[in-house]
Amino acid sequence: MSHDQIAFSGTILNAPACMLGEGPTYDRHTDTAWWFDIVGRKLIEYAFADNTATSHDLPAMGSVLARVDAERQVVATETGLYLRHRATGRLELITPIEADNPVTRSNDGRVHACGALWLGTMGKNAEAQAGAIYHVARGVVTKLFPDITIPNAICFSPDGSIAYFADTDTNRMMRVEIDPATALPIDEPQLFLDYRGAGGLDGAVCDAEGTIWNARWGGGSVDAYSPKGKRLMSLSLPAGQTTCPAFVGADAGRLLVTSARQGLTAEQLADDPHAGSTFLLDHKVKGRFEPDYSL
Repeated sequence: MSHDQIAFSGTILNAPACMLGEGPTYDRHTDTAWWFDIVGRKLIEYAFADNTATSHDLPAMGSVLARVDAERQVVATETGLYLRHRATGRLELITPIEADNPVTRSNDGRVHACGALWLGTMGKNAEAQAGAIYHVARGVVTKLFPDITIPNAICFSPDGSIAYFADTDTNRMMRVEIDPATALPIDEPQLFLDYRGAGGLDGAVCDAEGTIWNARWGGGSVDAYSPKGKRLMSLSLPAGQTTCPAFVGADAGRLLVTSARQGLTAEQLADDPHAGSTFLLDHKVKGRFEPDYSL
């Protein structure tokens, strides 16, 4: 373990193991975390008040959730963006996204402070360059970056002027200047990080100081990068296929991290018994709450 590798300290949440746990987010108004089992077509709701998980079945693969208001959320699925009514779970179509393309599904995404959503799509079998990254604002869909294989690490700087995203297939994280008022790019993406270590760049969040916390698929860790792209530390997790972090807690001061068991053989699962579990890390961070999506 290198000097910047921090041993796991935290809790395995009392929640069902996911085949492909992804897209965690936190609602500070209700002290509730939400995440998906994408291939299991489930939405997990986790109440910290009593540490209980509720599993909601979905009609399609979903991967991103954001709050709209106390009664409603938006959910991105393989066919588009939907309004979800919390009381009933009913989904109402806002706008289709690649609904006519059976090859693809939604993957990583995040809401910008202006209320717009960045959303990535990818092939269900990670078909080469089958995906793209979209900007969705008040139902208007704009394709930003085509020909992406596995879009991940979508997050925004604290001032809203920079967006980050990665293609896990190439392990390159990009940085692009955006208009803080609209979250639309105002320049071409520049290479931010050319990762060449073990594992792949997966989901990421950007904290209040601009540090990017990136889950490393196949690396069993969350890596912290400075705004200059320097790796600051790695937090180890007891699951190899870590997928995405989220800031949780009253001060957004802790990381919740999802993971996956997809693709593991019986032998690999025996060596990785917590694969697919969701973790709450003890390591304190200076997180931020996710903004609401503007309808």
